[in-house]
Amino acid sequence: MERILVAMSGGVDSAVAALLLKRAGAEIEGAYMKNWINEDNVLGECPWQQDIVDARAAAEKLGIPFRVVNLMREYRERVVEYLLDGYRRGITPNPDTMCNREIKFGVFLDYARREGFSAVATGHYAIRREVTPGRWGVFEGADPNKDQSYFLALLRPEQVAAARFPVGHLLKPELRVLAREAGLPVADKKDSQGICFIGNVRMQDFLRHYVPDNPGPIVRATDGTVLGAHRGLHLFTIGQRRGIGIPSNTDHENYVVVGRDTVHNRLLVAFESEAAPGLWARECLVAGLSFLDEPLNGAQRLLVRARYRDPAAPARFEPSAQIPGQASVVFEKPQRALAPGQVIALYAGDGSGRLLGGGFYEHISPLVPTPAAATR
Repeated sequence: MERILVAMSGGVDSAVAALLLKRAGAEIEGAYMKNWINEDNVLGECPWQQDIVDARAAAEKLGIPFRVVNLMREYRERVVEYLLDGYRRGITPNPDTMCNREIKFGVFLDYARREGFSAVATGHYAIRREVTPGRWGVFEGADPNKDQSYFLALLRPEQVAAARFPVGHLLKPELRVLAREAGLPVADKKDSQGICFIGNVRMQDFLRHYVPDNPGPIVRATDGTVLGAHRGLHLFTIGQRRGIGIPSNTDHENYVVVGRDTVHNRLLVAFESEAAPGLWARECLVAGLSFLDEPLNGAQRLLVRARYRDPAAPARFEPSAQIPGQASVVFEKPQRALAPGQVIALYAGDGSGRLLGGGFYEHISPLVPTPAAATR
């Protein structure tokens, strides 16, 4: 009988994951990963205490042992510092993806193995399937509105082998029905945002607590006109429309961030309708490539998710012959608001939904001018 440690966050998804594994006859225990408790008093609420109460209540209803695993030091070192370092360097990090690789299927999996478990289960909406004897693949979840395979793009083969995703075949409404029928106390609990300081604390407030302000001008990219001042480039993302701090035009069209000039500390903006460089791109350099199975060798056509919730887009993938872990990606259609540091997820080109791997945008080659007819 397989012995599995279920990462129970206090939400309904992981509780149903435990429910399904128990029904399947696995020997399971529940564990809450104590990662972040807002110990630095950043503005906002991080409800970790209530989450532990809810996770323990679900475990008691299921009749399974429950424990709390303190991973705060590792989380701060591997996720929070990665996040802050990225923003300090002017790139856009993805803490959710890094948390999966470094924490849930990293140090938490290592802990589980030391405790005698062979696998770790989570409430991710993704499907793990044996593709050939002894080799496992990850596929998109059945619910297109909840699919979380994108956030698993940086997992390694040994992590996939030890991962379990029991709810990936369900639609969210179906999952809630199962939870209610089983009498789980979290059946109607509202979905969380995953990482407390993103879900319940504004990212700008979090960053201002750790990264000093570095004021500079806001510049119209098309003609160099200074429109205002910003508090720091790290507080803005490419494609951002709201919260820039400058008025719209007479047609009530908002400015959009099209670039961050780190050399001159300038925030570059333009109207969406303008021929401004930086907002649209077809080609990018990807670095830090990681694959869930065998590495991709040779140029090939893939489906690529440029960011979470973006539809998979056809693109040509060509690995570098000189630099390991790098590749060029050329999209068939222009993509909006790509930013260095973001994660790009690679899927099989056959439309099967199989996740192959991922990496980080190292360099974006913007289109000039912005194509008026471009669509995401």
